[in-house]
Amino acid sequence: MRIAVVGSGYVGLVAGACFADLGHEVILVDNDHEKLRALSNGEVPIHEKFLPELLSRHRGHRLTFSDDLKEAVRLSSAIFVAVGTPPTEKGDADLSYVESVAREISGGIENYKVVIEKSTVPVYTSEWVRKIILRSGTDAESFDVASNPEFLREGTAVTDFLFPDRILIGCDSQRSADLLREIYAPLTDGSYYKRADAIPQPDRAAIPPALIITSTKSAELIKHASNAFLAMKISFINAVASVCESVGADVNQVVRGIGADSRIGRRFLNPGIGYGGSCFPKDVMAFRAVAHEYGYEFRLLDEVMRINEEQRRRFLRKIHDALWTLRGKRLAVLGLAFKGGTDDIRESPAIFLVQELLQEGSKITAYDPAAMDRARDVLNASVTFASSPYEAAKGADALLILTEWEEFSNLDLPRLRQELKYPIVIDGRNLYDPEAMAAQGFTYYSVGRPACLPDGVPTGVLKNGKKA
Repeated sequence: MRIAVVGSGYVGLVAGACFADLGHEVILVDNDHEKLRALSNGEVPIHEKFLPELLSRHRGHRLTFSDDLKEAVRLSSAIFVAVGTPPTEKGDADLSYVESVAREISGGIENYKVVIEKSTVPVYTSEWVRKIILRSGTDAESFDVASNPEFLREGTAVTDFLFPDRILIGCDSQRSADLLREIYAPLTDGSYYKRADAIPQPDRAAIPPALIITSTKSAELIKHASNAFLAMKISFINAVASVCESVGADVNQVVRGIGADSRIGRRFLNPGIGYGGSCFPKDVMAFRAVAHEYGYEFRLLDEVMRINEEQRRRFLRKIHDALWTLRGKRLAVLGLAFKGGTDDIRESPAIFLVQELLQEGSKITAYDPAAMDRARDVLNASVTFASSPYEAAKGADALLILTEWEEFSNLDLPRLRQELKYPIVIDGRNLYDPEAMAAQGFTYYSVGRPACLPDGVPTGVLKNGKKA
């Protein structure tokens, strides 16, 4: 099938490459000519596992790039809209890019098309897209609008697309549902997974994935509700971690206990420095704004956001507890991306903490396997960037772990201790066992667990940010 994907950002680029890998002919449309030139030349603008392989495999064959949206619409049966929906000052989604694309799509509809929302949008967006296209003089029988939300995690987006937990299709007509069924048939009939060149199967993959068909409104709500619920799980366990610190319990043990309950599950119960990225902060605010617009005050989401902001502040206080004053202190920072496996620093709690530490007069040397180029644009010359964790640690008063990159959980601890001026590690991702770190000679602080001195004796229970 010939497919147009509008928008070559994170979602659009991954979707376009994966649709091509399923066997479809894909036109990726964008009005950013510099980005199109780079993609046409084989440059990969984001750090995402398996994406370079797919772009190299299909670029110029099943995957082409264009700035002509009307022509791409004319040539395609399905048009996936994957443009940005950034938050406004009020917290709701800015749909001006979606509206602009809808107006332009109308000029290319000559026979039946399905226009599919791939961007994360609030409920009723599909109805507005339909109205915009109709107002441009398009025949009502010549198109349908559907919703097909993405559930991609940065760092594993390609495998999430090709090995999804579920494929969600929101349609209000049988004709549009049948077309989307056909698009995803290589996944739902299992034929893709039999190919020798298929992307490697991840652990716990459900093959074939479930296909869930709903109304467009339900699909739009499912996307927002899913992200809000996952953000809630993160904030919940961070709140539990704060209680653990107050009473001297170990949050990792608590997580193991509650996560064993099949009704709750272990995933996303990861205490740390809070969620970030391009989805959770934006989508929680947008879902709250939608609820408010239609008469429901979703106060639970207010608390989810408050806990997330407070978690960053609590970690900053933990750094003060470990080091007292911060002015003039040399700090090594491991991790700048909002999570491991990506170079995305949008709403990154690591960036927030680095900026706060700089304001307090600290001198920062940072290392991240993928995000340093993007971080340079935000942090300017205020931070020194290292080529390895050990270079970052050299002569530092303490080491901060802010992103859960796998390589940070396998550091050469004797070498690390030798490089640090003082063997102090403040771990915002709980990558290490406190007693093991103490046995290696470190003073070790983490989230939701008692701190440990080098002799293995806990430093005491924290009450109101102070040692008992």
